[in-house]
Amino acid sequence: MIEKTSYTEAFEELQLIVEEMETGEISVDVLSEKVKRAAVLIQICKHKLKATELDVKKILQELDSGDEKSEKD
Repeated sequence: MIEKTSYTEAFEELQLIVEEMETGEISVDVLSEKVKRAAVLIQICKHKLKATELDVKKILQELDSGDEKSEKD
């Protein structure tokens, strides 16, 4: 199940986790939890990007269909 988190929120949280990992601020005790959370955030971002891509394709197809109708008139 995908959380009801916005793309921006998920991406920002993911950036924080990466930053913590890069600077060594995450202890070994919580590293596994952070990696699991990062995986969830990545799935949220991928899901939202895919949904947006499909929406844009649908809109573009509708625009193309409208152009073809206009040309026939």
